[in-house]
Amino acid sequence: MTEISHRYPRVAEYLENEVGFEKWSRCHYPGLRYNITTTNMVESLNSMLVNARDFPYVALLDVIQEKMSKWWNDRRIVAMAITAPLTPSRESEFRPRFAQSNGRHTLQLNPVTYHVKGGELEGVVDIFNKTCTCKEFDIDKLPCVHAIAAAHHTQVSVYSLVSPYYTKEHYVLAYGETIYPVGSQSQWDVPNEVATRVVLPREVKERKRGRPKTSRFPSVGEFRKRKNHCGKCGAYGHYKKKCNSQTGSTEGNQPTDVPV
Repeated sequence: MTEISHRYPRVAEYLENEVGFEKWSRCHYPGLRYNITTTNMVESLNSMLVNARDFPYVALLDVIQEKMSKWWNDRRIVAMAITAPLTPSRESEFRPRFAQSNGRHTLQLNPVTYHVKGGELEGVVDIFNKTCTCKEFDIDKLPCVHAIAAAHHTQVSVYSLVSPYYTKEHYVLAYGETIYPVGSQSQWDVPNEVATRVVLPREVKERKRGRPKTSRFPSVGEFRKRKNHCGKCGAYGHYKKKCNSQTGSTEGNQPTDVPV
């Protein structure tokens, strides 16, 4: 925050006084976000529905159901094939910490609290409450190097300190159910109170001139592919002023990444 205040004082004032640390900083967030800090999942769904979102509502729901059914089945197969105690992504993150915990000096302060020294940062670990002063254990719910060292010292299984949501069992349970198709509309069992409900059409507003926008506004610093089109020869990759019309050259007619 000091660096932001030095370089962008107005931004720092906005983040600190108007937004609040809990809205953008994981360590100040009052809930459990684990390692989720972006909207990548939402962007993935938007990308998957980029063509289907112009369909009628029923057809759009059919596309979503079919895609979700496939995803659930694919992930169920992957989960059932796991042999490690944790999910693959958490296991690959967890394993290197075992080597980093070696050689650290552990001092027991009471039956559940340990002071771990060594490395760049010391830590006081509470095995019972699953916390550490380095805050990595608290936020990620995955034992940090201090917690691993403390667990080895007291002969406690390090996997018992991991959040159950990272385990293979919960991974299998998450995709244990099957998503079935809803079937033909003629076979739907619609309750009478729903069938008799009157739904008014939405308010129609006057549309602006031109084609309706179908893509979202890009974020700051986001790059999109834009094709430079020549108005003279019709090729892509250059403009009319740089067109070599005598040879009909279309060299470098690949789309280029430019900031939008």
